[in-house]
Amino acid sequence: MTRPNPAVAQSATLAEIAREAGVSAPTVSKVLNGRADVAPSTRTRVEELLRNHGYRRRRAEASRSPLIDLVFHELESAWAMEVIRGVENVARDEGLSVVLSESAGRLTPGRTWADQVAARRPHGVVLVLNGLDESQRALLTSRSIPFVVVDPAGDPGDDVPSVGATNWQGGLAATRHLADLGHRRIGVISGPSRMMCSRARLDGYRAALDTAGLPADPALIRTGDFHHESGYREGLELLKLPDRPTAVFAGNDLQALGLYEAARELGLRVPDDLSIVGFDDLPVARWVGPPLTTVRQPLTEMAEAAARLVLDLGRGERPSAATRVELATSLVVRSSTAAPAGEGREAYFGAR
Repeated sequence: MTRPNPAVAQSATLAEIAREAGVSAPTVSKVLNGRADVAPSTRTRVEELLRNHGYRRRRAEASRSPLIDLVFHELESAWAMEVIRGVENVARDEGLSVVLSESAGRLTPGRTWADQVAARRPHGVVLVLNGLDESQRALLTSRSIPFVVVDPAGDPGDDVPSVGATNWQGGLAATRHLADLGHRRIGVISGPSRMMCSRARLDGYRAALDTAGLPADPALIRTGDFHHESGYREGLELLKLPDRPTAVFAGNDLQALGLYEAARELGLRVPDDLSIVGFDDLPVARWVGPPLTTVRQPLTEMAEAAARLVLDLGRGERPSAATRVELATSLVVRSSTAAPAGEGREAYFGAR
């Protein structure tokens, strides 16, 4: 990859970049401002030269719209509402508005989205997905539009600022709570394996079992998609096993609600017959019956931290090097967990 020459970066003008690209200065300006009336091949050539020269819009040129862009890979759950609330809190304090968009389930938004953001000239972009591809990053960088990823699905890259939570510690705390209650067969419904938070929570589950001297039975490990339906579907499979689990770490609150439904369908009572722990601590966790024991992920605070970070980056108040922030999770014990009843409890304490 060609790296910017600092000496050239200081002296390169739009006219010089236009001459090198074989286009007019107004065409370079159109590319910088995200205008759509530029041929794709021309846009690509100009953006590569802008990137290679390390061109940045001067402060006088960098007038900003009073906006923060917030983009999700999907907007189907109450999880998203907590994130929206956090970004809105910061935007309101700063006198800004929030532009909300969705990438239709894709972990990286389409090119059209990046062009639209460049044309809007927001103060910054908060991404609730994996990140941006190289061309999208170059497009925003060339316009001095900072971006921060919240709870990245994958590795966003060493140079991408991000805000997350201690998912491994949360998975450990959830499972250790169940083991400390005396459960020996503890199941888990993980989230999508492509997502870092899913893998971290599952690793925490395994670590807690190992620490407690309990085997990790592959039959008790299921993969969901963080939605209610997968909690119900995978929950039925777990609870129909001949030697079913007496407790399940559901991976997130929505899957826990699906597991509640599966237990009711099979005539099992929570927590008398089955203990359940979720993850997120959405408002619904307090309202469901019985109230759900869960790991609190500070979603609103994570979104607030991301919004403040992206604004600080835009003002030059943070170093340009990537910033990784992890906020602490905590176990919230409610009424969905209890010691295993009957012989299971006696066998456990007898073995101790």
